[in-house]
Amino acid sequence: MFKGKNKNETSKNLTSSPSLDRSSCVISKGTVIEGKFKSTEDLRLDGTIIGEVQSNKIVMGETGKIEGTVHCLESAIKGKIEGELNVNGLLHLLSTALIKGKIRAKKMIVDEGASYNGECLIGEQHFKK
Repeated sequence: MFKGKNKNETSKNLTSSPSLDRSSCVISKGTVIEGKFKSTEDLRLDGTIIGEVQSNKIVMGETGKIEGTVHCLESAIKGKIEGELNVNGLLHLLSTALIKGKIRAKKMIVDEGASYNGECLIGEQHFKK
């Protein structure tokens, strides 16, 4: 029934980079969370968080918005962030991303159309060991 990909091939595709389809914790459009939000799971954000956010991976859709401080290992952003964004791995700003504030990431990809305004620190030297 599911021919063509073996288990190892499928597993590799799911974990190689932040995906816009793979998430464990979903915050839907129209949902607003205020305060400190912490999850050990991957986060899909289409709603709004006002405050501090900590997660493994954050995948933000076009309607997603964060006002505050973000800490994560990897992130793919299509929405808006106002505040501080700390990514201890790969940060991918997709074409509709809008970041206002400080960015700190080990690696960053910026697609055409993405926008950021503020301090941008890229590289391992910007993270405490």
